[in-house]
Amino acid sequence: MNLRELWNEQQATFGAWLASASTASAESAARVGFDYVCVDNQHGAVDYQNTVGMVQAILFGGSRPIARVPWNEPGIIGKMLDAGAEGVIVPMVNSVGEAEAVVQACRYPPLGVRSFGPVLAGLRATDYAQVANGSVAVIPMIETVQALQHIDDILAVPGVDAIYVGPADLSLSLGLPPGNNDDREEFTEALTTIARACRRHGVVPGIHASGALAQRRLEQGFQMITVSADLLAMRFRMSDELGQARGAHGESKSGAIY
Repeated sequence: MNLRELWNEQQATFGAWLASASTASAESAARVGFDYVCVDNQHGAVDYQNTVGMVQAILFGGSRPIARVPWNEPGIIGKMLDAGAEGVIVPMVNSVGEAEAVVQACRYPPLGVRSFGPVLAGLRATDYAQVANGSVAVIPMIETVQALQHIDDILAVPGVDAIYVGPADLSLSLGLPPGNNDDREEFTEALTTIARACRRHGVVPGIHASGALAQRRLEQGFQMITVSADLLAMRFRMSDELGQARGAHGESKSGAIY
């Protein structure tokens, strides 16, 4: 089943985020059992050629590859889909026109303007031209006060399957430090506004989070939740192991690495 089919069955989906250009990391993450694995081409240390191999590794590992593109640009969106990404997350979508542009770039005519040439995606589905419009997940990001002000209009755009909240940029736009500010009323109100609007329009609410925050986000109504990221997971796990090692040797500074 693809992501859209999982969402249609009201299933919660949990994902991983990849910022390092590594097919080994991509396959490893996929084999953990995440519902999707996202290759970050916006802030990650990843380029298009890396993405091609990472998508292959995610598929080989048994998960669903999606990609975050650097910006709302149809050429880049098309290349990610041609590489085999089964959905695209598009940053900083703040208006109806920008949301419509995302949909247009992801859909073949007559629903959009995507150019045909699924060099790799077509290898995996001989009927790709017939199934792509019904399977590719279109996921604009909601991460600014401006987007919040236009949330109902954005979600009403035909073809928007899900939205994805970037907590850091949303927080900055709200005048808060970047990150998850669950102790601040304006942040939690923004998430509530987004989740409720998604329910009204039948759009899947997604968000960047963590394993510790996942249950809270589910209770808030989110259905697509990224719970782990490669570089952070590696850093925290290594930090934990080093702390244990130093503690085992009786070093008083073992907690300083956290």
